[in-house]
Amino acid sequence: AAEVSVGGSIGISCDVPARTPLGCSWAERRQPRRAASGAGRAPGAAGRGLRAAAAAIASGSPARAAAALPPAPPGGTGPRSSAPRPAAPRLPSSPPRLPTTAALGEETLASASSSSDSDTGGASPPPRKKARASPAAAAEGAGEPGASAGRAGLTSSQSPSLPAGLGLGLGLAPAAAPLRGSSSSGGSSSGGSSSSSSGGSAMQANGAGGGQQPPPPGPELGCLGAQNGEASAGAAAADQLAHANGLLPAAAAGPAALSVNNGVPAAGGPGPAAAELGGGGGSALKKKKRLSQSDEDVIRLIGQHLHGLGLNQTVDLLMQESGCRLEHPSATKFRNHVMEGEWDKAENDLNELKALVHSPHAIVRMKFLLLQQKYLEYLEDGKVLEALQVLRCELTPLKYNTERIHVLSGYLMCSHAEDLRAKAEWEGKGTASRSKLLDKLQTYLPPSVMLPPRRLQNLLRQAVELQRDRCLYHNTKLDNNLDSVSLLIDHVCSRKQFPCYTQQILTEHCNEVWFCKFSNDGTKLATGSKDTTVIIWQVDPDTHQLKLLKTLEGHAYGVSYIAWSPDDNYLVACGPDDCSELWLWNVQTGELRTKMSQSHEDSLTSVAWNPDGKRFVTGGQRGQFYQCDLDGNLLDSWEGVRVQCLWCLSDGKTVLASDTHQRIRGYNFEDLTDRNIVQEDHPIMSFTISKNGRLALLNVATQGVHLWDLQDRVLVRKYQGVTQGFYTIHSCFGGHNEDFIASGSEDHKVYIWHKRSELPIAELTGHTRTVNCVSWNPQIPSMMASASDDGTVRIWGPAPFVDNQDIEEECSSMDS
Repeated sequence: AAEVSVGGSIGISCDVPARTPLGCSWAERRQPRRAASGAGRAPGAAGRGLRAAAAAIASGSPARAAAALPPAPPGGTGPRSSAPRPAAPRLPSSPPRLPTTAALGEETLASASSSSDSDTGGASPPPRKKARASPAAAAEGAGEPGASAGRAGLTSSQSPSLPAGLGLGLGLAPAAAPLRGSSSSGGSSSGGSSSSSSGGSAMQANGAGGGQQPPPPGPELGCLGAQNGEASAGAAAADQLAHANGLLPAAAAGPAALSVNNGVPAAGGPGPAAAELGGGGGSALKKKKRLSQSDEDVIRLIGQHLHGLGLNQTVDLLMQESGCRLEHPSATKFRNHVMEGEWDKAENDLNELKALVHSPHAIVRMKFLLLQQKYLEYLEDGKVLEALQVLRCELTPLKYNTERIHVLSGYLMCSHAEDLRAKAEWEGKGTASRSKLLDKLQTYLPPSVMLPPRRLQNLLRQAVELQRDRCLYHNTKLDNNLDSVSLLIDHVCSRKQFPCYTQQILTEHCNEVWFCKFSNDGTKLATGSKDTTVIIWQVDPDTHQLKLLKTLEGHAYGVSYIAWSPDDNYLVACGPDDCSELWLWNVQTGELRTKMSQSHEDSLTSVAWNPDGKRFVTGGQRGQFYQCDLDGNLLDSWEGVRVQCLWCLSDGKTVLASDTHQRIRGYNFEDLTDRNIVQEDHPIMSFTISKNGRLALLNVATQGVHLWDLQDRVLVRKYQGVTQGFYTIHSCFGGHNEDFIASGSEDHKVYIWHKRSELPIAELTGHTRTVNCVSWNPQIPSMMASASDDGTVRIWGPAPFVDNQDIEEECSSMDS
């Protein structure tokens, strides 16, 4: 079978029996073949008919082609005909070697058009069985208009307007029949077999076997080329792609054919366009999709991280394949010179970076940092003259940071390297100090030039911290080390780790328990009751169980307020409104150090320790406000202030006091000044201050719990859920970093809020009467105590470590 080209655009597959004459005599076939330049003999009558038919087809006249076609031999329909083949005429015993079918087709159609001889590029040699197509021949065929990559294959099914006899008479292959032994007129031959379909023909190289599948209807054209041993299949689509090594390129638009080798488009374009352009160089493969800015940023961040791990070859491959650039080439040179200590070259690099830096003063600052490192390294190496030269002739002319230059000049007096490193707080000459210097220098360069140091780690750390901040139940110490967390899952804390479950019930009090407070070191708990006693409990650090340590008796009116000294050595107990006495206990010995009473008409209901631990202030609603020492001696007093609750700030001078005017004022006992800080619309029953002195937590009558910012003097948040009447209820900050707020309630519950959320995250039940006070252990974030009018003190902690379905269901319902 021969595939010949007419005009370089239409390929006609002529399938002729090898021993059947094509309307010409033996003598005609034995004549020498005509050269590609056009010299040759005239074809016979059958050849002229075929040429006229081909010309008619090329001009788009199927009717004329049918008329010009000579009648087919009787019963001869080609090798694909299902009818029995007629017996071939006997030939002479030693016939001359037949020309190839490609040459035969060339002879018959040599004069079909004036350009046919030049377009075909010459006939192909006789095909050898399983012969490989040479690269030169493939390239030549790909670059010629008659090459199969730039030509459409035509079958009888693709020309529905042609009569069936015309297709068979011309040797056109039926639709689903394979062409055996066909060769490309471009000069490349298949090592295996070729398959034909309505979508086009597939060409195989390197001996790859070909398969086929039934084509769909429709005259769609295409050509599929596969290399590197990929198996070819008869495709059924208009656009068919060949890929190598599993890399699938982007498909081209239109009924085109692409041949791709390792992702690189082969020579020749799609369909007729490639033939018009000579079939060379054009690629229908779409350009690689341009990465978005965010994608480029992510690739650069990954590259920087891999570079920090020493995976430099991986970084090079990543940048090469993505087309990104890790950093500006000038920045790379600058980095290398800094790390190698080549300071003169690093200064020259700064001149190249000058155009890339936004701030005009940044280059001066960067140069100052470079010269400072250079100066210190000279001093460490003992090169005092060189260091002095840098100081006088390079650093000083910059006229930048003169104070620092004076400090640097003082380092000339250092006797040895250790003294220099200690005074300069410098790591010394080497990678450590230069890396630290480079981190400082990078802050002056835009990220498009050089990424900030460890940018990916910083972003991941920020993400972890943000997730922790948003976690409602996170109650453990923040660890900024990424190795302590998993980056594969989001941070989630379970409610079972939160102090929501009763761990212990203390029942030693025989009346209402009005107050409870953990010591500052978290090892003890003091509880005061209407039964006139204060009980001190010892906290077991391992089991977190409490046991009775001491009982302090003699408070005739009961104990409504307790305050631990800053060192936890002393404890002050106050009574209710009618009590005019105050008790100062030595916790270690259990002895009463001072019992203070200024007047029987006094009402000492609140107390607060000065941060120095040597003084305390006390007062009540009858207008008494005193400052006393440990022996109960009166140091200062403030007349006419009806005190509801007291707190001493960390400055040691200011005392905050809530009064009957629904406000909190600050009183300075040194200069005897006062100022208004908080103003509420309802009575302030109690308040407490956060460790940093910034926030105040107020229990407001009939309103609930309010959070105030003392610095900005604004109401931050009103917490919902709690029932607050005119009882004195004490709330508290708690948890790690004081992220949580807890308060008792008159509905017998304990409410817990996250500091940022107005709605409670937990409601603890168990008490049977009003919960008067809640205290969170300052050292054990998972421990909390509550005191109630039911006479009990409950210790709250995490869920026990048991696989209990009831606990799971309870947690699930509370979380929802």
